[in-house]
Amino acid sequence: AMEDVCAKFVSQKISKTRWRPLPAAALQPPDLFATGSWDNEDNRISIWSVGDLGNVGLSGEYQGEPQLLCDIRHNGDVMDMQFLDQERIVVASSTGTVTVFRHHQNNQTLSANQRWEKAHYHVDQDTSCGGAACTGVICNNPEIVTVGEDGRINLFRADQKDAVRTIDNADSSTLHAVTFLRTTEILTVNSIGQLKIWDLRQQRNEPSQIFSLTGDRVPLHCVDRHPNQQHIVATGGQDGMLSIWDIRQGTMPVSLLNAHEAEMWEVHFHPSNPDHLFTCSEDGSLWHWDTSTDISEKPSFLHQGGRSTTYFSHSTINQSVVSAWLSNDPTKDRMEITNLIPNQTLSVNSLDILGPCLVYGTDAEAIYVNRQLFA
Repeated sequence: AMEDVCAKFVSQKISKTRWRPLPAAALQPPDLFATGSWDNEDNRISIWSVGDLGNVGLSGEYQGEPQLLCDIRHNGDVMDMQFLDQERIVVASSTGTVTVFRHHQNNQTLSANQRWEKAHYHVDQDTSCGGAACTGVICNNPEIVTVGEDGRINLFRADQKDAVRTIDNADSSTLHAVTFLRTTEILTVNSIGQLKIWDLRQQRNEPSQIFSLTGDRVPLHCVDRHPNQQHIVATGGQDGMLSIWDIRQGTMPVSLLNAHEAEMWEVHFHPSNPDHLFTCSEDGSLWHWDTSTDISEKPSFLHQGGRSTTYFSHSTINQSVVSAWLSNDPTKDRMEITNLIPNQTLSVNSLDILGPCLVYGTDAEAIYVNRQLFA
């Protein structure tokens, strides 16, 4: 599968990679992605096109490396980045500032469209060095939620100058990542192994539910929610373990899966094919977790009653396959796990998947695109 991957060396360490979302009715694969860098003298937000579609090799594989369309300077390390819509990208900075950049497609330029200075800060907003890293951002246009090292949660709205809502001491430890569970609820993960659910309709500044890893309080770095089953959540932590949670029950993960040898930086369910999950790590690996095996090969899921029927309604099948993530040890039930980059040595900091396409970025100052993920 390695020959399907196109590499581009970019002379900066890449901290985030994100596909531009496709319009709702689009059938074509994604064609543009954004990257953000870190730990460079001059960090940048860049927009890339995936390369020359017309340039196809003999066996049908595509050739041509990603082309830089435009870039812009970014103050501080890019800690997180999400597209708000087709044109705008929200970027979280290590300085605590949150910026919305606009990609102007008519003349291929980027400009800062809106900025919340020191959305995250230590002590008070006025001290010159008081910025606290904004570690995570999630968008549900026009709403933008940010979390930070200061334990704060902000709810912004695009085109509004002030925060709609701020929960000042949401957490006494660092918040590392955030995701929407539904339009009014968010879920955060922190540096002492806790997941917390916040109901944004409630005025109180306390979480509505708290879940935690037992024992060691391992910091959690990333979280993603299953796209169709909103109660299934995956997290990854400092120890490289993948945890699957069912937020309808209990306060502990349903399953803990041995994954990477070092920090897991990102976890993503495939947005339209969530039997597939992807994780990347400081240890230089990127894993594809596949629970989609032939239904006939999975009697354990479908015939719990012992009597088998030969046809199932669509919903039963969906339920059963999805529950692969919720079984106590999904790996027993024919989960296939593939390391998509066997001999990388430096950290894979970020990945994103859309349709058949994967993009990831590394500390080896390179971005990689695979456009035939399921070939």
